[in-house]
Parts: sequence; structure tokens; C-alpha cells
Amino acid sequence: MKDIADSRYEAFSRVLSEQGFSPAEISELISQTRVVQQPSRSVLLPQGETASEFYFLLDGVCHAGYLTEQGKVFSKEFYWEGDWVIGYESLVTGQPSPFCLETVSACQMLALPISVLQCWRAERRPMYLSLIEGQLLNKEQKERYMLLNTPQQRYQQFCRNYPDLLARLSDYQIAAYLGITPISLSRIKKRQSINHC
Repeated sequence: MKDIADSRYEAFSRVLSEQGFSPAEISELISQTRVVQQPSRSVLLPQGETASEFYFLLDGVCHAGYLTEQGKVFSKEFYWEGDWVIGYESLVTGQPSPFCLETVSACQMLALPISVLQCWRAERRPMYLSLIEGQLLNKEQKERYMLLNTPQQRYQQFCRNYPDLLARLSDYQIAAYLGITPISLSRIKKRQSINHC
């Protein structure tokens, strides 16, 4: 029996409680979790495969990206502590994942069977609605961020909004998130450092 008081389950339990899950339901969900610890650069879900689990990220940073046949990577999203890591498109369509999911840093997460999420969806659980609304808001905000800001403004907002990620991501990864090349990011950083002198 898993100890619900275990610190690894505190944030998870709090999120579930806020979504109206009873203590008994939380205990049941915790009994279905497994703790996953992965080193950096571990592939959690290869592009083109079907997910059997979804994750609640306890510690570390994960990245979802689209890999082209030419070997390029287009950044879809980064996930960090307290995030749910879910491939919604595959969940809805039943198709394999169109993106690759990997760890950027060493990560610790709770993994749950995808059948739990399918149940929440089928039963129209408030938790599922909350997850979908959160995802929709993130997508709307990211779209606005990408369309209405210059690359320099995007970088400045990234620095303001995610200062802790600056030290955890490489320039290549930050550039991919911003939708620019690493060379463009280097130029932006150089201009910014000159302007601050």
C-alpha cells in the first residue's frame, strides 16, 4: 500500500482534492501510480508510438517536439514541476503520438495508466474538463505570444516569466521554444547585453 503522506504524493493529492476528488478516490488513484525516475535525455514516448501512460511531473523538465525526416526538431512544449504531461491529440483520435516526449533534465514523475484518463474523459469528470481547459488556455496564450510579439519581445517575456528555466535549458532549446534559430537568439542576447551596459 502506498503512503499517501509520502511527500511525492502531496502536490498530486492537492491538485486532485482541488478538483473534487474524495480522499478515497485519491487513495485509489495513488494506488495506480508508479514513480518514474529518468535521467536527462531519456525518451518517454517516441514519435509515432501510442502512449500507455500519462504523467504528473514532480521534478525536472520535459520536452515535446516534432521530429522531421531531415532531422530537425520543432518545439511543441516544455513541462516542469506541477505540470500534467498528456498527449491530447492521441487520446482523442486514438492515433499514435505525432511528437516525441523526452526528459531535458533528470526527472521524477508519477505515471498513471492512460485508461484512467480515458475513464475521466468518458465519464466527463470535472478533472478532465479542468485539464482540457488548462490546455486550451495554454495554447491560446502561446498562439498570442508567438503572433503578436517580435522574437526579441518573446525572449524578453520568456526571461521575465520563466527566469528559473534560463539556467535549465540550452540556448538551442530556448530558441526552439521561441520559434527562432539559435543564431537569432544569440544576436538578440548580444543586443540585449549591449543595451544594458
